[in-house]
Amino acid sequence: MDSIKIIKNRSDVGAGTRGSDMGVDAIEIAAINIENNFFNNYQFEDVITTNDSVYNRVKNTFAKRISSVLKQCERLSNHVQVNLQENKFPIVLSGDHSSALGSISGVKAAYPNKRVGVVWIDAHADIHSPFTSPSGNIHGMPLAAALADDNLDFQINEVSRETEDLWDRMKNIGTPTTKILAEDLIYFGVRDTEKPEDAQIEKLGIKNYMVAEVRFRGLETCVDEAIERLSNCDVIYISFDVDSMDCDMISYGTGTPVPKGFDPFEIMAIINRLTETKKVVCIEFVEVNPLLDLKGNKMAETAFEILENITAKIEEVVL
Repeated sequence: MDSIKIIKNRSDVGAGTRGSDMGVDAIEIAAINIENNFFNNYQFEDVITTNDSVYNRVKNTFAKRISSVLKQCERLSNHVQVNLQENKFPIVLSGDHSSALGSISGVKAAYPNKRVGVVWIDAHADIHSPFTSPSGNIHGMPLAAALADDNLDFQINEVSRETEDLWDRMKNIGTPTTKILAEDLIYFGVRDTEKPEDAQIEKLGIKNYMVAEVRFRGLETCVDEAIERLSNCDVIYISFDVDSMDCDMISYGTGTPVPKGFDPFEIMAIINRLTETKKVVCIEFVEVNPLLDLKGNKMAETAFEILENITAKIEEVVL
């Protein structure tokens, strides 16, 4: 790869709480406030958004605003695919986590004959489907679509034909195929799940490196083990949700904060060690919500600190 491209995706239509669409700008403001020129040093592009769709009457109760989320993921998938094909390294700054389906789909579309590994750094498993989701918020569903597994053993919702059709289209963004295999998905920090998700993680054998395990066994040991688990993957996508960090230590400036998470230095170490494999081709930051931040712009400031650090590693190892 010959350069980094920042992709700014200011969309929060997949979330239950407004405000993560402002997360990208909050991260930029964090850089400006410390007179850091980071965002002037890289080419960037903006993804078109339709956040005003949140004001539309919700028809798809079990997959809220699914038509808008589908369009947003299709747009983002195209941005990621094109940049990878142009030999750029996309760093995606998004609003809510539903966008990850777009990024994963874009990676798969760029490398249709390669196995895609996913490292999901998050407090949440995001493996619900419209059939199992208690909230209907699609930021809790991207991995179910990427895996093309609806977990119907734990179905609680009667989903309309229209929603089902749109959901099927989400599974086929970029390429009409399953994006990832369950054995190629690894969690770091997941600690807030519902029963259907727990059952799905167990059934599919998805490894979750919880915070306590990482600290007890050693971060390097766990990450190296994760790398070995992904040894059959040709490329890796990393999704970093800021709620993977400890909200009491950092900030509540995210849609669904959860205590007892990682600290920023652990996040940097995890991402940078993965980057050293030279398999990482795309990294995404999600769920910074400045409207919920009780400490000024603390969450975005922390996210920018991590962004600057991991970008330096990408430049050192990948470019």
